Amino acid sequence: MVLSRNSPMALQEGPGSPPEQTVTRFPPWQSLLEKRRELAEADQSLRAQKEELRAATAALTQRWEQLGQKEQALKGSFVRFDKFLQDSEARRGRARQRAAEERIRTGRLEAEALRLRAQLEALQRERARLQRRLRRLEPCARLLERALEQLPEFQDVPALVARVEGLADARAALLRAEAERRAELEAARAALRRLREEAPELRLRQSQRRAQLEEQLEAARGRRRQWEAEWAQIQSKAAEKTLLLGRLRMSALSLYQAVCLHQGQPPALDLEDTEGQLEQVKLFILDLSAMLASLPETQPPAPGKGAATATRAVGFMEATQRTLKKRRPR
Repeated sequence: MVLSRNSPMALQEGPGSPPEQTVTRFPPWQSLLEKRRELAEADQSLRAQKEELRAATAALTQRWEQLGQKEQALKGSFVRFDKFLQDSEARRGRARQRAAEERIRTGRLEAEALRLRAQLEALQRERARLQRRLRRLEPCARLLERALEQLPEFQDVPALVARVEGLADARAALLRAEAERRAELEAARAALRRLREEAPELRLRQSQRRAQLEEQLEAARGRRRQWEAEWAQIQSKAAEKTLLLGRLRMSALSLYQAVCLHQGQPPALDLEDTEGQLEQVKLFILDLSAMLASLPETQPPAPGKGAATATRAVGFMEATQRTLKKRRPR
């Protein structure tokens, strides 16, 4: 009997045993036991593999947790390193700033030292100059001491020196004042010479100016006489016009009174209302002219005489009104 490779007998054989072409035939219960044994072994192997897988999974989980912790630790390390870098950069910036400030302060101190050194040198030169001057003035000091011994009114050398300086200042002021007075005197003499030289020309200009002013005065007097004559003419014409206006007003008032008397009515207008009076007289004359024109031609011996008279009266009234309007004050 030939067995397959998946049979229990084939499974029981090892992987290195050569296959047999012919095997002994077993009973069925023994094959069943063999299969159960194989299943138990497979189950045990599967359980072992599951335990291994579970152990591997637990180990892997623990490894992942360790890796996560390491990652967090690395992140913390990175953060601390970044903070350390930032702190280092800040410290370097502060150090650079302090170094720059120190350089500036050093430069200022060096400049101050140079200035003080230059000032010291200047003071040393001034000291040397004063010492040379002191040595040069020592004879003068001895002379002042001897003069002070001979002049008891001075208590010490500074008082004597102050007196001498005051006298020197007074002498210099007097010399300046004298020089100013001399300069003023020279300026006055120069001005006098200039005036003497310019006197003939100045008198000539004054004479010409006087002649021009006299001519202007005569011209102004002539214009004044002309204006006075014109003003007299204007006043004379104004008097004539005023007299004429008075006559016209009297004539208008007489005509108005005659018209009112002819009409049998009392005068209703004011005595000063000359234009209104002339207007009433004009209306009366026009009415009279119309009445005369309406009469038959056989009645009047001279047909056009009354109309011509009325026309002349109306023209006189209009001329009077125009004159009054011209003479009316604005």
